Amino acid sequence: MDFRVFVEPQQGASYTDQLAVARAAEDLGYSAFFRSDHYLAMSGDGLPGPSDSWVTLAGIARETTAIRLGTLVTSATFRYPGPLAISVAQVDEMSGGRVEFGLGSGWFKAEHQAYAIPFPSLGERFDRLTEQLQIITGLWTTPTGKTFDYAGEHYTVVDSPGLPKPAQDPHPPIIIGGQGPKRTPALAAQFASEFNIPFVQLDAVKTQFERVAAAVADAGRAADSMTYSAAFVLCAGTDDAEIARRAGAINREVDELRSNSPTVGTPAEIVDRLGPFVEAGVQRVYLQVLDMSDLDHLELFATQVVPQLR
Repeated sequence: MDFRVFVEPQQGASYTDQLAVARAAEDLGYSAFFRSDHYLAMSGDGLPGPSDSWVTLAGIARETTAIRLGTLVTSATFRYPGPLAISVAQVDEMSGGRVEFGLGSGWFKAEHQAYAIPFPSLGERFDRLTEQLQIITGLWTTPTGKTFDYAGEHYTVVDSPGLPKPAQDPHPPIIIGGQGPKRTPALAAQFASEFNIPFVQLDAVKTQFERVAAAVADAGRAADSMTYSAAFVLCAGTDDAEIARRAGAINREVDELRSNSPTVGTPAEIVDRLGPFVEAGVQRVYLQVLDMSDLDHLELFATQVVPQLR
């Protein structure tokens, strides 16, 4: 099983905080550092304030050497598809081809209102997401010297040179996730190399993975062409006191965390609790790290849990 570190900087984190976590994750052997793409804290004051995901990842790309970098997930409502394709391609080049691109429809209405971003209906957001995926992949895969055109309901592209190209060929891996029963699996089967489901119970994981696997088969893809991943909040400790301390640091109750995440408890407990998720098809886990000042937390998991599951 592959483990990645996933942070929520909108809850309150500077660039320096994020870089420290990314470097620690790299040193400890995690395969990737991912961050959310949000502009408004969902609890607390969020100080010092939000940071743009692709600006942040560009900086981290130049200050790390091996760890993969990405978003879980970029909101399609935040950016036009052309400029987004440019930004991601540029960060991919800056990182030497270490970017992975998560893209979703956007869901948090309050942050759109707080920063003057239009927030259309769910159906329109999915339509825009589909068009963005078509345009971004079209721009990236258009041969150099050729042009790309696109006529959609929401976006039009005329005579684009499709530049710059990302470092990875044909483009960075695309991650699509969520619990939608129809459109989400279909989009994943069409565009993604990884499907992610965040913060759900085992039954929901099984159900959604089955839907995606069926969509992959319907699209004529090989079953093993899709990587299946899940995201869980991390709260580990060597004993009950340490677990309680870490839960308190993120203003959560231990019992609530244990009921909602298999990556809560002692190392032995976490290994046991992740077993059924492995059996359900989870190949990669994103560990949601909510206290970014506690780098010892990452070390504990890397040294006492990861070796038992690789």
